[in-house]
Amino acid sequence: MRHPDFANTMESHLTDITRVIQLAVAPVFLLTAIATMINALNTRLGRIVDRRRVVQERLHARSDDEAKAGRQEIRMLVRRARLVYYAIFGAVLSALLVCLVVAGAFLGALLGVDLARSVAALFIAAMLAMIAALGLFLREVFLAVRSGTHNQP
Repeated sequence: MRHPDFANTMESHLTDITRVIQLAVAPVFLLTAIATMINALNTRLGRIVDRRRVVQERLHARSDDEAKAGRQEIRMLVRRARLVYYAIFGAVLSALLVCLVVAGAFLGALLGVDLARSVAALFIAAMLAMIAALGLFLREVFLAVRSGTHNQP
């Protein structure tokens, strides 16, 4: 026969784990949103790289004035690609930190250790990384729109 304290302890751990699973649902949805953003950023990066290749190919067959405009566009594309790369880095970092939040919540519940401050700090860091990624994305979109209107006759 089992000791009554053992049953109470197991029930308490199951309650803790159930609560952690319920709390982990929000970060999982956040991971889905971050993955969608990474996908969008990756698509933008691919388009920038493709455009740079086209401009570089055309650069050799242009006059001096057209070549100067082409080199200027390549510089802008390189700048935009760098912004998208850093935005992807920020989004991936945010996703990794959210994963650590979920893992920390489960470890705290399983080990019976109070990791609330650590989990909160990781979540704040994840949000700061996401804010940085969104800011970089906004800057890249601004440059894309500005350079698009600049190149129009």
